[in-house]
Amino acid sequence: MITFQVRARLAAALLAVAAGAFVVPVAAAHGPDPVLSGGLFAQSQSLEFRWRAGAEPPAAIRTAIRAAADDIGTTRASKAATFVYDSAGANPIGYGAGATCGVNGLACFTRSAPSGFTLWLREQGHAFDWGTLRWCQMYTTAPNGCYDAETISLDEFGHVEILNHHVNYSDDRDYDDAVVQTFSRTKPGTGWNMHVLGRCDVATLQREYDVLSWTTDYSTCLDIDTVLTLSASPASIAADASTTLTAALKVVDRDTYERLGGNPVSSRIVKLQRRSVGATTWVAVGTMSAGASGTYSLAVRLARSSEFRAIFSTPADEGLNGDTSPTVTVSVSGCTDPCPLSAGR
Repeated sequence: MITFQVRARLAAALLAVAAGAFVVPVAAAHGPDPVLSGGLFAQSQSLEFRWRAGAEPPAAIRTAIRAAADDIGTTRASKAATFVYDSAGANPIGYGAGATCGVNGLACFTRSAPSGFTLWLREQGHAFDWGTLRWCQMYTTAPNGCYDAETISLDEFGHVEILNHHVNYSDDRDYDDAVVQTFSRTKPGTGWNMHVLGRCDVATLQREYDVLSWTTDYSTCLDIDTVLTLSASPASIAADASTTLTAALKVVDRDTYERLGGNPVSSRIVKLQRRSVGATTWVAVGTMSAGASGTYSLAVRLARSSEFRAIFSTPADEGLNGDTSPTVTVSVSGCTDPCPLSAGR
């Protein structure tokens, strides 16, 4: 449910989120969105919706709701459910005075995963004790003080997935980190027209439903440890012969990571370093080629026995922590140090 922004937080916390939906205790700021009680939808489940008979939204609001459904599909970065309009869809979305929202709700929902959901938006001009509801989409030029129906619908679709209201810092400086908020903002307040899921919305959807693929970026609202391993094949070669070093990058398999635990992590930058046996200084060899299912490889030619390690540095643009593999030794036979120049390096 979306509540008007000037209501005191304590009072708003007492409102029901939706009929039949119970709120779990919220976590301390700041992190991924907390979740609602109830089950999950199937991964990438398609939820077809229709307009509620006798309570069909006007054209401008219908367009906004369908745009919000598209916003979920393009920005969820996870296997969360998608929403698709179908005139015969099982899940009704209504608009108007018949809305079953609480007294302060601009919009509301019910969810009964994995079977379906309902959603309501209040009508243009609805009288609250603080004033009159105005939807920005109902004007040729949206006035200040109106609510964006696409943003509000996106928030409600997030609730349907399983997202609870984001827990912000006390000064709300992180408001743009989530579209699923306790307090909606009107034009021109920051975040009034968010048409993408925020990074902390995405973080919870990834944790609950998993990432779309092994190449998908992890939300920067996550703090996920990785583990990097390394092997050599063969591990013993003749001088001037080649061996292939293969690294494997995965998410650490922790229960707290939910569906993310143990995931292969593909298409990242993994670098290989080398040092002579007994040396202390590492030398860069090169960037390893990305393969399938979180693997990375690089072939090297050696003149002497060497130690190798792979490094995945913490990226600045996603919520993964870097790791360094254990050291792997490749034994070289057939020449003694210093080897003749003909043996190559």
